[in-house]
Amino acid sequence: MERIVLNDLEAVMAIAKRGTFRGAAIDMGVSTTALSHAISKLEAGLGVRLFNRTTRSVSLSDAGRLFVDQVGPSLQSIHDGLEVVRSQRETPSGTIRINAAPFAAREVISPLVFEYLRRFPDMHVDLVTEGRLVDIVAEGFDLGVRVSGLIPSDMIAVPLGRVQQYAIVASPDYFKDRKKPKVPPDLLNHKCIRVRLPDGSVFRWRFEKDGEAVQIDVNGPITLDEASLARAAVLEDIGVGCFMERDVLADIEAGRLVRVLDDWTLPFSELCLYYPGRRNLSAGHKAFVALARELGRGAASNKPTVSPIAL
Repeated sequence: MERIVLNDLEAVMAIAKRGTFRGAAIDMGVSTTALSHAISKLEAGLGVRLFNRTTRSVSLSDAGRLFVDQVGPSLQSIHDGLEVVRSQRETPSGTIRINAAPFAAREVISPLVFEYLRRFPDMHVDLVTEGRLVDIVAEGFDLGVRVSGLIPSDMIAVPLGRVQQYAIVASPDYFKDRKKPKVPPDLLNHKCIRVRLPDGSVFRWRFEKDGEAVQIDVNGPITLDEASLARAAVLEDIGVGCFMERDVLADIEAGRLVRVLDDWTLPFSELCLYYPGRRNLSAGHKAFVALARELGRGAASNKPTVSPIAL
């Protein structure tokens, strides 16, 4: 049997993770044809089939599952060992993979990620956004960004100094012939933009004032699952929307949107960078965490504010 190379092992793990040759090929930066040939050659050398293939699906065979169970941990140990070696370099280089909620990515992309790339031009950041909360270790990420309340207790968390807050807004034209809501239940008399969460449920708008917490299951003409689409709907006078404050702050300040129920939308959990407590972090990993701490302290002492808008 010909010698098995590390890329062949990584190819099997990539296909097992993504469930398709095409997705794995994209992750590995090779063509689907090249990846298929590599797997066929590996299977021929091993004398077993690792994947069951049809024209529509790919699944692990019994031998493939055994391969993933036995080889996967060893392959991770090899990668960890390589990272230990790379950590001895003085100049950060290589790739760090980050998983973040979409709104969290928008929060950190400019103040943190772009500044990191300016300071360390030999580094590459692979930033993946998704609404669902993932196990960053199992999914192969180095770091995650979420609100503090969602971070697993076994992770090291670095506060980014960016407290989150909702903003309830609509266009000036929408309110021309309608009374602005004074209390959250008034929203039931308005057309609202409903938002579907990654788990399929519809987001219930949350409010709090003087210790009283309220959740409203709003009604409206449209349900969306992406903040930019919801913002477009609100700007087109379709209804009232609920957003992360920073996503619509420029629209509020420019007068394109009018904010209501400001006294009912209190700040909540801040964003945190988090990662597993490993020893011998790579130089790039250490540099990113150090920059996050530096910028987090600055953000905490210079939080943006929005002037209340008269109702």
